[in-house]
Amino acid sequence: MQTEIIPLADDAAEERAEALLRAGELVALPTETVYGLAGDAASGSAVAAIYAAKGRPQFNPLICHVDGLAMAKRVADFDPVAERLAERFWPGPLTLVLPLAENAPVHPLATAGLPTVALRMPQGVAARLAGRLERPLVAPSANPSGKVTGTSAEIVARGLSGRIALILDGGPSAVGVESTIVRPFADRLVLLRAGGVSREALADAAGLPVTDPEADAAIAAPGALASHYAPEGRVRLDAAAVEPGEHVIAFGPAPLPGIETAAAVINLSPTGDLAEAAAHLFAALAAFDSPDIDRIVVASIPRHGLGEAINDRLKRAAAPR
Repeated sequence: MQTEIIPLADDAAEERAEALLRAGELVALPTETVYGLAGDAASGSAVAAIYAAKGRPQFNPLICHVDGLAMAKRVADFDPVAERLAERFWPGPLTLVLPLAENAPVHPLATAGLPTVALRMPQGVAARLAGRLERPLVAPSANPSGKVTGTSAEIVARGLSGRIALILDGGPSAVGVESTIVRPFADRLVLLRAGGVSREALADAAGLPVTDPEADAAIAAPGALASHYAPEGRVRLDAAAVEPGEHVIAFGPAPLPGIETAAAVINLSPTGDLAEAAAHLFAALAAFDSPDIDRIVVASIPRHGLGEAINDRLKRAAAPR
C-alpha cells in the first residue's frame, strides 16, 4: 500500500481523509496530544485493520473520538460526575471510561469485549472528521504497538508507511503525551493512565478523590500494557551519572556527571519545564530508536503534574520485553 502524506492546511485534505474513512481505510492525523491512527468506530474491518497495522493485542481497547457531548451520549451513559468532567476538559486531553450505551455506534472489537467504552473529544481535525462521518472515530496513537508514539508526521511515517492509506501532516504535537484516562464513579475518580490533564486538576473539577486502580485489575483502558513506547535499546531511568557511550535523555539545566562521555544528548527541557519536556518526550525516544543504540539513559524527572505522565511513559519504555 502506498501511503499518502498531505499537509493538513491543504484545502482538499479533510475531504480526502473523510472519503478514505468512509471506505474503511485508515488515516493518521494530528491531535493536541499525539498523532492518532483513525478508523470508523462502527466498522469491524476498520477496527481490525488498526489492530493489524499496529500489531496491537486485541485485549487492549481503543479510544473513541467524538465531536461533542451529543455524539458522546449516543456512545456511553453519562452520570453527573462524567458530565462535569466533560464540560470542564472537553475538547482536550481527557478520556472518560464510561458504561457503553445501548445500540452504541461502536464495533465490539473497539471495546475489546468490555462493557465500558473510552471516549474523548479532541481539538481540531479529529473532531471535525467525526462530525463529517456523524459517528465516532477510533484513534489509538499512530505507532506500531509497543514502539515510540508519533508526535510528527515524519515519526508516524517511519513506523506505519505502507500500512495505512494517509497521513495528515499538521506539524509537531502540542502536548506530546497521550490523554489522561479516568473512570468516574459517584464517590471517586480512578486514574487509569496519567496524561495531559493532571491528577490535581481532575480532583479540583470533580470535587472527588482521585485513586489508582487495584494492583491486580484487568486491563480496562488503552495504553495500559506494562511494556510500551519502547525503543530498541535498553532504557535506564533516574540516572545519577552517565557511563561512556550511553545516549542521554536529559532534563533541566544541571548536567549529569559524566555527560561529556555520552554518545549523544537530547535535553527534553533545558529550563526544567515539564510541559516542554512532555512535548519533546516521544521525539527524543524516536531519535534514539535504532538497532545500533543499545543503551539509553534518562535523567530524573519530577513526578508532579505532567511529570507523572512523563514518568509513566518512561517506565513502560524501560520495562522488560
